[in-house]
Amino acid sequence: MALGSGIEWTEATWNPVTGCNKLSPGCKYCYAETMARRLHAMGQPNYRNGFELTLQPQMLDVPLGWKRPRTIFVNSMSDLFHKDVPLEYIRRVFEVMRRAHWHRFQVLTKRAERLAELSSSLDWPSNVWMGVSVESAKYTFRIDCLRESGAATKFLSLEPLLGPLPNLDLRGIAWAIVGGESGPRARPIAEEWITDIRDQCREAGVAFFFKQWGGKNKKKAGRLLEGRTWDEMPASRGERRSRRELPIVA
Repeated sequence: MALGSGIEWTEATWNPVTGCNKLSPGCKYCYAETMARRLHAMGQPNYRNGFELTLQPQMLDVPLGWKRPRTIFVNSMSDLFHKDVPLEYIRRVFEVMRRAHWHRFQVLTKRAERLAELSSSLDWPSNVWMGVSVESAKYTFRIDCLRESGAATKFLSLEPLLGPLPNLDLRGIAWAIVGGESGPRARPIAEEWITDIRDQCREAGVAFFFKQWGGKNKKKAGRLLEGRTWDEMPASRGERRSRRELPIVA
């Protein structure tokens, strides 16, 4: 499933887990929940439980069949570090990512405390990028949890950005993605929030990726910031380089 992706910062998605539950304000208008309901209504078997968290072991080996190297977003429809995903199952996902060494895997979580708790129990391949979502200043503690993980490349998804994020501690962070919320009930984003984060990234040597302005019509709003696109990607140790890659931060 999902040989391609419309997400600007990845190439494909892989969902060995589906379903989740709301954890913080960034989850309020969750796109995955809406999509899961549609797929359930269409009779897609992986969404037989709708948006209830469901392990999908039949999906585990899928990336091994993709021979062309891809950048793969893991669990775009869930959260691998959800409390109801057993450690042994997470280890199985990590083993597949290790075996599929020609791919680059991007894992993203809001459950940063569980990530920190389980990190020492996981064998971290160099082709696994680990990220946390931070939508407002209240949740910057997730960045500290991410720093405790064993991932070689660590990144931030500051989306949907719901407020300013001044004085970010970007030590050990390789990449920051910023984006506004999209959809009919999208909450507003301010340009100064974005440019401040960009400037902080420049100062810290962190790759900056501006995904979208969002809003009710995200295509019309586009993704230009100060007249240009920002598609910077970090260069990972031992991995192929692509797009405009910057050195990772030690």
